[in-house]
Amino acid sequence: MPIHDWTRVYAGLFHDFHQTWSIYIKNALNAGLLPTGVSALVESKIGPMESDVLAVDAFDEPPRKDDNRGGLLTAVPPVTKIVRKSSRESYSERANRIVIKHQLGRTIAAIEIVSPGNKDSKRAFKQFVDKSLEFIRSGVHLLVIDLFPPTKRDPFGLHRVIWDEFEEEDDLFEFPPGKDRILASYDAGRDKAAYVEPIAVGDVLPDMPLFLFEGHYIKVPLEATYQTTWDVLPRNLQMIVETGVMPGIEDDNSR
Repeated sequence: MPIHDWTRVYAGLFHDFHQTWSIYIKNALNAGLLPTGVSALVESKIGPMESDVLAVDAFDEPPRKDDNRGGLLTAVPPVTKIVRKSSRESYSERANRIVIKHQLGRTIAAIEIVSPGNKDSKRAFKQFVDKSLEFIRSGVHLLVIDLFPPTKRDPFGLHRVIWDEFEEEDDLFEFPPGKDRILASYDAGRDKAAYVEPIAVGDVLPDMPLFLFEGHYIKVPLEATYQTTWDVLPRNLQMIVETGVMPGIEDDNSR
């Protein structure tokens, strides 16, 4: 299903969609995509401006990369439009950072679905970027899903803001013509790597890698879960997303 233009509707409607989509992604991961001993959980938001986090936790003994039980890990490098790698170690504030853990297990990966509130203010944007950097620097692999266009805080997209903290490159990331949304998967191993897919409204979502170990990942079924979430959205809400018009507004203005 083509990606909808969520900028045309009020933030609360996307929040509702976001919450349901997170659950369907979690269910898909737990239904056999993750190796034995690894589970996906939706963690509650930390602050009013932060989106919920879909965390992938390892329970008891961490699973081995060669464990054939459960979902299979892929070691062949992902194929995305843009690949960036960095061997630089980032020591800035490392001593003061806390490794993010779940109370029942060790968090090894996280999925962030960007909400409008993450970009609404300097404070909210900084919180989101800082949290993303904390994940990666702590060795927690990260997948960022941003279905919203750049703002003055991220004119070249969220990926460039995040990646600039690890590697200042001569060929800085810029959106290809006609693309202004971003999917970015980060391998948070010793040698950091980013796998990026620029997308646009009307595109079909590609499945994206989610790293569980350095160089080893599963594919997250973004398109299938997006479609399932859309299918359970009430028809009147679907119409608001498709048209950008709130029912009854024109009638009220004509009186």
